[in-house]
Amino acid sequence: MQWQQDILGGDFESGSFVATGPDGVERTATLVRLRPQPDRGAADGRHGAVLFLHGWSDYFFNVDLARFWAGAGYDFYALDMHNHGRSLRPESPGGYVADLAAYDAEIEEAGRIISAEGAPGPLALMGHSTGGLVAALWTSRHPGAVSLLVLNSPWLEMHGSSLVRRAAAGMVRPVARLRPQTVLRLPERGHYWRTISSAADGEWPLDERYRPRMAFPVRAGWLRAVLAGHARVARGLGIEAPILVLLSKGSANGLLWSEEMRRTDAVLDVNTISARALTLGRTVTLERIDGALHDVFLSPEPVRSDAYSRLARWLRAYG
Repeated sequence: MQWQQDILGGDFESGSFVATGPDGVERTATLVRLRPQPDRGAADGRHGAVLFLHGWSDYFFNVDLARFWAGAGYDFYALDMHNHGRSLRPESPGGYVADLAAYDAEIEEAGRIISAEGAPGPLALMGHSTGGLVAALWTSRHPGAVSLLVLNSPWLEMHGSSLVRRAAAGMVRPVARLRPQTVLRLPERGHYWRTISSAADGEWPLDERYRPRMAFPVRAGWLRAVLAGHARVARGLGIEAPILVLLSKGSANGLLWSEEMRRTDAVLDVNTISARALTLGRTVTLERIDGALHDVFLSPEPVRSDAYSRLARWLRAYG
């Protein structure tokens, strides 16, 4: 893989690679990095590397997050997983995956690339939303590979309860088995996009090729894969690495716009997620952040500063 100047400019570089899954399918993913300082070493407080996994219908763009991790002594990398962001290909449906384990090969290959660059020790892994679910499942399947797990509003369960998940799984299973790429007719909402995009009421410049306003179409096979991941979390993952889960204090999930959506998670049911987080492993720290959005590190400045302070405090304890 060859590093080249990334779309974020400055000290950010990226490179695409192909990883072959256990099903024999080759998939393209893209690794992004904040260029490491060549003279940094253990004496400078270097802790290793962190790999960030984005959410569904999303890509990596938060340069402040990368610089925070670099300031904490970590080489920062982010993975635009296949069918997302920089890895989108016109012949493949955006955001689609039929099994969350299909991401394993590209995460493992990213880890090999990072290790070859001299990062010491196991990876720290960070995931947002669906990327948080993927990160938790991958950590559970690869004991000892992750030193720290940081989950930013991870999608660990459906709204309400496991009963909702079981009902949804029963309805989607026949369609997913026969026609997995069928687009499901579900309400489209752009409320969260409105709160973060500088093209609307937010402050973050988003590339709509990579992060569309209404997200990618929801396909039956993808939803079945997510529901299967939720069921696996519900049974308990037994993760040994220390885990930090960051969530908003409240949710506002209505179909119509509400001003509460500027101060809450407009995507997930955070109370359900906070309860489910306790099934992840033996050492789980939960931070509920007042005024936070679905991505707590895209919240208004005073709120995200609070989130960064809490993450820094946790890293001092476990990093």
